[in-house]
Amino acid sequence: MLAHRGGPAPAIGAASREISGPPLTVSQGLSQGSPGTVCAMSSIGQPGATRFQTMLAAQVRNELTASQQYLALAVWLDAADLPRLAARFYRQSLEERTHAMMIIQYRLDNRLPVAIPAVDDVRNDFSSVHEVVELALSQEKRVTEEIVSLARTARADDDYIGEQFVQWFLKEQVEEVASMSTLLTVVERAADNLFQIEDFLARESDRCVAGTVPAAPRAAGGRT
Repeated sequence: MLAHRGGPAPAIGAASREISGPPLTVSQGLSQGSPGTVCAMSSIGQPGATRFQTMLAAQVRNELTASQQYLALAVWLDAADLPRLAARFYRQSLEERTHAMMIIQYRLDNRLPVAIPAVDDVRNDFSSVHEVVELALSQEKRVTEEIVSLARTARADDDYIGEQFVQWFLKEQVEEVASMSTLLTVVERAADNLFQIEDFLARESDRCVAGTVPAAPRAAGGRT
């Protein structure tokens, strides 16, 4: 053993007493380091510690509830022998579910805990097609408010990765609200002529080109 310069080497027992106590966790150790390091760990090492991550976890439930509501709308339209309208809302239901799975994949990628929530009750009884589409538009506007709040909170939390993730959803919601607003206008103009609505959707379907939305986030389990 090398001799301790300048005096006798400290006893091993004394050194042990100086560092005695429970070992520091990774997050506790980093909390004594630089502020930048603590901020980086807030989204990975300390799951759910930020307001943004808490809200993002809650958004999984919102998206799954929206999916279930669209499914209820689609089934009502299907029972009313309006296949084009029903198909539109079946697709919307799948899209909302995919949005939830994108959030789940984001949390998995960032090593955040994922809990699959129960969904809220949805409405199943309607008196008209107008009422169905009106509810759908209201739902899209509410989801838009939720996404805007997420983006605002991510920026306030200095969570730039989270803010970037939410950007795609903001763009998507602009398109969703515009599309549903147009459909509601068509329904209002058609009045009781429901086949006119079906014809509109048939023509819209012919004009649409199927494909994946550019730069869309990955969805857990793959896109449905």
